[in-house]
Amino acid sequence: MNQSIINTEIKPFSATAFHKGEFVPVSEQDLLGKWSVVFFYPADFTFVCPTELGDMADHYEKLQGMGVEVFSVSTDTHFTHKAWHDASDTINKIQYPMIGDPTGAITRNFGVMIEEDGLALRGTFVINPEGQIKVSEVHDLGIGRSAAELVRKIQAAQYVATHDGEVCPAAWQPGAETLAPSLDLVGKI
Repeated sequence: MNQSIINTEIKPFSATAFHKGEFVPVSEQDLLGKWSVVFFYPADFTFVCPTELGDMADHYEKLQGMGVEVFSVSTDTHFTHKAWHDASDTINKIQYPMIGDPTGAITRNFGVMIEEDGLALRGTFVINPEGQIKVSEVHDLGIGRSAAELVRKIQAAQYVATHDGEVCPAAWQPGAETLAPSLDLVGKI
């Protein structure tokens, strides 16, 4: 049984990302001071991965408006990310940093490395401005993720972070009622 990484701090890392036509250095320091999403996927030039990264690109403006930066990560190099960006219309619309992790160090830090294949599971992690992991979602390789659902989860995480004593029930949407856990609610929901 693996220990949960929820509420743990992100581990230090150093990598190179392909971002807006440039190769740029990225470290855990780039995730601090704002909400961040670290979005792992198995490999460039594959099948489900471009659908997920394209879906994330379609929601990127909304996430930016929420004060969230997105970092995609695979065990490919930043050079491969550039080649994929240049070759695919879907990947070409990506505006967020695409981190190369050819050594697998970042992928292992988040516990999503498939050691025998040298690839990442489909892992999504939401990190608060203090560097603590607040959401962890890991999928098998054949199961694609939804950026719209990720947006909702981040909205809930941001709400809870700024409203002490309140929690968001299932399928909560901004503007909907929240709960204030108390003895009076036990057995009433």
